[in-house]
Amino acid sequence: MQTQPGSKTMTDNARNVLARLGEAGVVPVVELDGREVALPLAKALMAGGLSVAEITFRSEAAADSIQILREELPQMLVGAGTILNVDQVEMAHRAGSQFVVTPGFNPAVVEACIELDVPILPGINNPTGVEQAMGFGLEAVKFFPAEASGGVLFLKALSGPYPSIRFLPTGGITLNNLRAYLALPNVLECGGSWVVRPALIRTSRFDEITRLADEAVALVARNN
Repeated sequence: MQTQPGSKTMTDNARNVLARLGEAGVVPVVELDGREVALPLAKALMAGGLSVAEITFRSEAAADSIQILREELPQMLVGAGTILNVDQVEMAHRAGSQFVVTPGFNPAVVEACIELDVPILPGINNPTGVEQAMGFGLEAVKFFPAEASGGVLFLKALSGPYPSIRFLPTGGITLNNLRAYLALPNVLECGGSWVVRPALIRTSRFDEITRLADEAVALVARNN
């Protein structure tokens, strides 16, 4: 019987990254129109207590922005999101991305990340996706789109057959439902864009981003 090429235990690097994600509780999902806003945005998040960000590959500024943050703010955990193919994996890796998040489960992308020792959280929203991830030796996955796929109740149901898998719910997560997700033992942390809404970035409302980050951090602390 042929096994998955990536079926192996997670590396120390992957476990360390997952631990840092779990400590943060919330990962801002950031879309940047230009690299020039990457640094002030990251500093605004850090001022609010969030030292992690997922920079989505929805714009051409993504790779450059990741590289800037890795060089200027080495204490920040910076990942690449919305990765769709192996070429983007390699771009993110060259830029210094410390983890990768994908909207769906692409075996080629997962395998490329494993080969490069870049921790990956592939997107799933059903038991089949969970078992695919387990076949590659992964211990954590993105749950997307979270609210549209059953939300908290669905994650509770998955905890029975898959007690060792942790989830990163993303999609429809807000300050109003964040605590309900974080209260689940199988939730590693939550991804959300409400802290870094594009309109706030475009208008340089970094003070508001800091306030929202601080609000999220306070809620996470109350949930622990």
